[in-house]
Amino acid sequence: MIRGVIIMNDQGKPRLIRFYEFQLIFGCCWSILIRGLRLACGEAAGAGSKHLQNRAENVSNFVKVDSLFGPSYDHQLAGCAACVQNFCNIYFVFIFDNSENELAMLDLMQVFVETLDKCFSNVCELDIVFNFNKVHTILDEIILGGQVLETSSSDVVMAVEDISKLEKNSNSIIPSIPGWQGR
Repeated sequence: MIRGVIIMNDQGKPRLIRFYEFQLIFGCCWSILIRGLRLACGEAAGAGSKHLQNRAENVSNFVKVDSLFGPSYDHQLAGCAACVQNFCNIYFVFIFDNSENELAMLDLMQVFVETLDKCFSNVCELDIVFNFNKVHTILDEIILGGQVLETSSSDVVMAVEDISKLEKNSNSIIPSIPGWQGR
C-alpha cells in the first residue's frame, strides 16, 4: 500500500503532502519524516544551507524508513520505504510498505510526472504551488486510498480534462439564475 506522496523543491520545502493512512500523520509527525528524507537525500546534518541538489548521483533512489529513524521508532512505519526521484529540481517522494514493488513505484512516479508535464506543459514548482487543486486531482486519478487506480498518463489526462469541463459548466449555470445577485 502506498502510505504517502510528498513533493518537495530542491531546498526541501514541501509543496504537496498527501498521506493515505490517517494514523501515519499522528504516529509519525510528517515534519520529522520530511526532515529525515531531506537528510537521506543529501542534506548534511546540521547544515541548513545545503540543498537537495548536493545529492550524489550514485546513491539509491530507495530509502528504508527504518534507516532514517531506527527500527523501534514507529511500528506503523516498520518495513516502509521511500522512493525519491528528482525531476526538474522537484523531488517526488512516494512512501510505501513492503507489499509494493520498488520498481513499480518508480514507474508510477514516472507516470505521475508525465501526466503533470502533459497537463501543465513542462511542469515547474510554480505550477504545483499555484495549481495545487489540479495536482491533487491528478494524484487522485492515479492513486486513491493508497491503491493504484490508473497507470496510463493519457487516460489520466482525459479524466482531468473531463473534470475541468464539468467544473467550467457548473460555474456557468450560476450566473443564469435570475435575481441571484440581488439576494
